[in-house]
Amino acid sequence: MPEHSSPIAGALLDAYDTRIPVDPPSESEPELTVARAYELQLQQVDHWVSQGRVIKGHKVGLTSAAMQRQLGVDQPDYGHLFGDMFHLESMPIDTAAFISPKVEPEIAFVLDRDLSGPGVTVVDALRAVGYLLPALEIIDSRIRDWRITLPDTIADNASSGGVVLGSRPVALSGIDLRLTGCVLSSGGQAVTTGAGAAVLGSPINALVWLANTLGPLGVTLAAGSVILPGSLTTAVPVAGGSTVTASFSGIGSVTACFAADGEGRQ
Repeated sequence: MPEHSSPIAGALLDAYDTRIPVDPPSESEPELTVARAYELQLQQVDHWVSQGRVIKGHKVGLTSAAMQRQLGVDQPDYGHLFGDMFHLESMPIDTAAFISPKVEPEIAFVLDRDLSGPGVTVVDALRAVGYLLPALEIIDSRIRDWRITLPDTIADNASSGGVVLGSRPVALSGIDLRLTGCVLSSGGQAVTTGAGAAVLGSPINALVWLANTLGPLGVTLAAGSVILPGSLTTAVPVAGGSTVTASFSGIGSVTACFAADGEGRQ
């Protein structure tokens, strides 16, 4: 266990290495609060940074009303995105690198100027966005059977796993993110659909929330950061050999290819 990490943070870090999930932190620490859960997340982030990993952005989760109702919460959460979590569309992704992966379609914001709260407005957020990219977030849980409460998923870096970005940037101007539709397909068959309004009414609202939440903690969303604002649909489980595509009206599509079991392993 890394120095200065709690046993919970140490167990979660071990789960990344062993691919063996752990029991929910809220079971071993019944009074686990949101604030304490973020402390546990940051203990892991500090360890990863000390190992040379580089923060490339943030993700916002629990932005849909359905997911908030499911977990009995009234707020989103956030996690950190590291450079080694980004996968190319053309390269097969090894599912053995995850425990129980699922994918979600998201409209990624790439910032071209710093954004720092508190006091960030929608206008500030819109001005900070350089362009959009279609994205698929791979979510995963180091917690057994996805048996999570809000503090559990926060402690587990908001159930982050990986990111696949499309390669054609699209200007935000002229696009109504609330009305942007999405079709998520697996193996060439449409699985589920959604729209930008599912993400806090509009994905830009998630960016505002993130900047104003991180600002008082001394964190600025830096130019060049990738921000995943939340899923337009429900998450879809993936396995080796899966091919998943998210198609967004006016933005384009992105495809994640998962290597067949046994391929691409050392």
